[in-house]
Amino acid sequence: MKPKLITMLTYNDETVQDAIDIFDQCSDLPCDYWGFKDIGLSTQEMKRLVNKMNDYGKNTVLEVVSLTEQECMNGAKLAVDCGFDYLMGTIYYSSISNFLKDKPIKYFPFCGNVSGHPSVITGTIQDIVEGGENLEKLGVDGFDLLAYRYIGDCEELARSILRSVKVPVVIAGSIDSYQRLDKVEELNPWAFTMGSALFNKKFTDKGEFRDQLKQVLEYILD
Repeated sequence: MKPKLITMLTYNDETVQDAIDIFDQCSDLPCDYWGFKDIGLSTQEMKRLVNKMNDYGKNTVLEVVSLTEQECMNGAKLAVDCGFDYLMGTIYYSSISNFLKDKPIKYFPFCGNVSGHPSVITGTIQDIVEGGENLEKLGVDGFDLLAYRYIGDCEELARSILRSVKVPVVIAGSIDSYQRLDKVEELNPWAFTMGSALFNKKFTDKGEFRDQLKQVLEYILD
């Protein structure tokens, strides 16, 4: 199976203010996974957007880029409160895993040493792989891998993680060209995210977000 596209209504790691309107414009397109960040909208607006996505039968994803335990726990509680299907991001903390274990939500924490905003990932590939294997043993549902924000060989990191773990892996961030779309298809993760590249019109000179997304979907589903 080809990797799933998770369309993120985000720009530079923040949810765009008109996320609800943009989703309304794109809800008929053949994309089953939609998400956004915990920054940029009020909780009320987030709930409204998640409800809209649910009405259209979409799978919903909240990505949290906070790093402290308290901020990550706040993101986890927000994800549950809003009714998301997936929580991606956060540094792994046992407190978050314990909080989520009896909730109807899947937990995909970051894999590797994540820092900054927009986020980057550092460390050796061996250390990142070993960290992922350890988290898999602790029962995470999957991983949020910032492969193209790695300070090193991005694609070798992705290959190594995908060879080493059995849970689903999402390659997140900076997939902004047809070349990288081809590479993601070759790597074949469970899914990948795309947000800022659609707002930056990386895939066609004409049209706005819907036209960019439609172009990407036609390309990857061909």
